[in-house]
Amino acid sequence: MGQAAHPSQGDSLTVSDGSGNHRVEAPVKKPVIPVEELELVAAAKAGDRRAFEELVRSTQAGVYTLACRLTADPDDARDVAQDAYLRAYRSLQRFRGEARFSTWMYRITANCAASHLARRSKSRHEELGEDEAMVDDRPGVDPESMAEAASLRDRMVVALADLPPSLRAVVVLRDVYDLPHSTIASELGISEAAAKVRLHRARRKLRETVLPMAGEENAHAV
Repeated sequence: MGQAAHPSQGDSLTVSDGSGNHRVEAPVKKPVIPVEELELVAAAKAGDRRAFEELVRSTQAGVYTLACRLTADPDDARDVAQDAYLRAYRSLQRFRGEARFSTWMYRITANCAASHLARRSKSRHEELGEDEAMVDDRPGVDPESMAEAASLRDRMVVALADLPPSLRAVVVLRDVYDLPHSTIASELGISEAAAKVRLHRARRKLRETVLPMAGEENAHAV
């Protein structure tokens, strides 16, 4: 059996509603990728380091902003961004060019942020003794609330990285970058309806992963 072709502009997308019924959505539109970007990606794949450096320059602001939002720390964000571009360079041959290079970088950055926060959390636990606690004694700062917020953020980033790439990309573009559904659909080469379906599934999976963990912690504290 042959492989299904990647939907191209003008193709329609069939979506299941979960009850066995299927409906045909609006035509799928592939993301519009500038010719200059396609040429840079092709050159970078062929070993042109200057082409890859140009791709880095064109996306570094967005990548660093995303890393900052996910780590809430400028120094960590710089480490995450550097790691993301290193991974991208090593994986460049696997980039098929079906989405914008920036979209691909956002996915890699989300993964790198999750790994970084996991290492940071482990390091903190190793540095603290069993009877020690991280305390911020600044006036008006509630150490317990700060610790809870940091823990929630770390769990959220790890849960985000655990999502399937198709769901992760949608939730990052919508909830982190606040892009409209139409733009997300264009970036990912799917219909707007499919983008909304993926976003709903992604948010549900994140709630199922993160909120039960928070509930368990509260139960243990009682």
